[in-house]
Amino acid sequence: MIGAVVVGGDYQGLGVVRSLGRRKVPVCVIDDERSIARLSRYATHAITVKSLRDQGQTVDTVLDIGRRLGLQGWVLYPTRDETAAAFARYRSMLTKCYRVPTPEWETMQWLWDKRNTYRLANELGIPTPRTWYLQGAGDLEQIPDDFPFALKPAIKERFIYAMRAKAWRVNDRTQLRDLFRRAAAHVGLGEVMIQDLIPGDGQQQFAYCAFFKGDHAVGSMVVRRSRQHPAEFGRASTFVETIELPWLETLSERFLRAINYYGLVELEYKFDRRDGQYKLLDVNGRTWGYHNQLGEPLLPCRARPGVRWVRLVTDVPTAVLEIFRGHLNWRAYLRSLRGFNVESAFSLEDPLPGLVELALIPYLASKRGF
Repeated sequence: MIGAVVVGGDYQGLGVVRSLGRRKVPVCVIDDERSIARLSRYATHAITVKSLRDQGQTVDTVLDIGRRLGLQGWVLYPTRDETAAAFARYRSMLTKCYRVPTPEWETMQWLWDKRNTYRLANELGIPTPRTWYLQGAGDLEQIPDDFPFALKPAIKERFIYAMRAKAWRVNDRTQLRDLFRRAAAHVGLGEVMIQDLIPGDGQQQFAYCAFFKGDHAVGSMVVRRSRQHPAEFGRASTFVETIELPWLETLSERFLRAINYYGLVELEYKFDRRDGQYKLLDVNGRTWGYHNQLGEPLLPCRARPGVRWVRLVTDVPTAVLEIFRGHLNWRAYLRSLRGFNVESAFSLEDPLPGLVELALIPYLASKRGF
C-alpha cells in the first residue's frame, strides 16, 4: 500500500499523520527533534535523525530511510521551508524512490527568496508592502522617517534559527542602524529587508491555502489568522477560522499560475486599512495539514466557512500577554474559544502527543524559542 513520509514531526506533522492514519494510510515520521508526531497511534514508523538542516544531507537521509524500510512510491510531506526547498532542488533524485508533491526548483525559487516573491507579485498587480533591500549601511539613508518598520530577511531560514524570530520591529533610526548591523552579521548584506509595518492585529491577517495542480486548486480554503505566536511577528498561528474571501483566491491563484506551481501552498496576507488592500507577505510551499496526494481521483473542494482551529499551548499564553497589554478583551477571548473544531495536538482518540507536548515546552523553548 502507498504510504506517506512526513519530514518534521511537530504539531504540523501530527496533523498530517492523523489525517492519513485515520484513512488507513501507513505513515513514516522523520525528525531531528523530540517531536510529538512520532508518538501518535497512527505513526507506522518513527525515525529520529541527527539533523535536517543541510539540504543535501536531508535528501541523502530521506533516500537512505526509503531504501532501508522499503518505502518505494510513498509520498513525501515536508513541514518546514528548508525541507521543501531541499525536495525542490533534488527532486529528480527523490522521484527515483518517492512521489514528490513539491515543484521543481525553477518554481520554488519564487517562494524561497522574498526578493523574487515581491518582484513577481508587483509585476502581476498583487499588492505588497513597501520594501527596501539593503546592500550596505549606506542604504539606510533611503529609509523614510515614517516609522515603525519591520526588519526581516529575504531568505528566512538562517535568520529564524539564529534569532528565533521572524522579524524585528524598528521604531527609530538608532534602532534601525543597530538592528541592521546585527542582522547583516548573521544573514549577510543583501538579504536584509526593511518593510512597511502594516497596522492592525490578527483580524487583519489572512491566508489562502491549497493543493494546487494543473493551474487550479484541487482543494482550498481561505482563513483569518486571528492570533499568532509571537503576537506581532508570528512564527505560527494559534487561532484560525475559515472564511469566505474570493478576492484572496483570485490574487493567490494568479501568482501560482504564473510560476506553474504544483503541491501544497500557503500565501499569507495582511489587510492594510489605510488603502483598503490585501498585501502579500509570504508564500510557503509546504504542508500544514492533509491533502489527498496518493494518485486517487479527487473532486475539487473548498473549505466551508466557520471552521475553527486552535493551538492552546501557544494561544493561551499569547492571549494572556495581549490581555495584560490591553490589546485583547478577556471576554472576547473566551468567546472565541467556544465551539472550536480542532485542537492542534490534543485528541481523545490519540492522547499521547498532546500530553507529551506539554512536557516538551522547556525543550521547544530552548530549541527554537517555542
